[in-house]
Amino acid sequence: MNRQEAVEKFQERLSEVIERAGLSRSAFASQLGLDRSTLSQLLSAGNDRLPRAETIVAIASMAQVSVDWLLGLNQEEESTSELVSSDLEIEANAGLPMDERLQRWHSEAVGYKIRYVPMTLPDLLKTKEVICYEYQEYGDPVHEARIEEAERRLAYSRRPETDIEACASFQALESFAYGEGIWRNLPLKHRLEQLDWMAELTEELYPTFRWFLYDGLQRFSVPYTIFGPTRAAVYIGNMFFVFNATEQIRALTRHFDELIKAAVVQPPDVVDYVKGLRRRVGRSKEKAAKAADK
Repeated sequence: MNRQEAVEKFQERLSEVIERAGLSRSAFASQLGLDRSTLSQLLSAGNDRLPRAETIVAIASMAQVSVDWLLGLNQEEESTSELVSSDLEIEANAGLPMDERLQRWHSEAVGYKIRYVPMTLPDLLKTKEVICYEYQEYGDPVHEARIEEAERRLAYSRRPETDIEACASFQALESFAYGEGIWRNLPLKHRLEQLDWMAELTEELYPTFRWFLYDGLQRFSVPYTIFGPTRAAVYIGNMFFVFNATEQIRALTRHFDELIKAAVVQPPDVVDYVKGLRRRVGRSKEKAAKAADK
């Protein structure tokens, strides 16, 4: 799901919370300690941002729902007594190209199963061209550092004791292949090379790396990673919600399990799916070239 869809899901849940409370927006905002105008902006159709982490936690606490339900990570409305607690850490300034926290969390989880929903494509499957495209505003030093990090992840995934699962919507993969959305300026040549590389690596790494594709019309998820039984980090654009308690990690694990159960393309079939997608995109290129010659 893209950012706008994530915001819309949050707005839907927030509206439900306000309705259940039986309060006007003004009264709800007052109890929450917000200006009414701020609450109205959060619910505005033109809004494209999630609120501050502190605001999300305050809403969840007041409504006695879990943060992951409020963000659309879970369909079950668990109480916040355990899920919103001192075991929740809010890590600001997330999403930087060289975020040492992510590197440290991965290092600390060596030997455990890693389960994650990527923001775009799984990092260990990305080509150099795709990495440079995603981080184009940061320049060559960052490109080189990100490429090195992807290579380290790939090297780790090739170790026999590795156990990694990834989930993404097949629509996100198709959007990449056809150059839609954020990928519209990435040349077709690089997209085709990326599809070839993904197919090759996915086949090589299976079964220690398993990639599930679900239907984005049926399931929703923001990017997050579960680092074994020790930690889970939810990425919401410019910060991480880091969960350390067992029940918090279990809640996110249940959500991940639901994504796996709903997968329409299972790991053994992903290679053929990617290759088929690559052929379809290639044929589209040929048809466009023929049409241009006429």
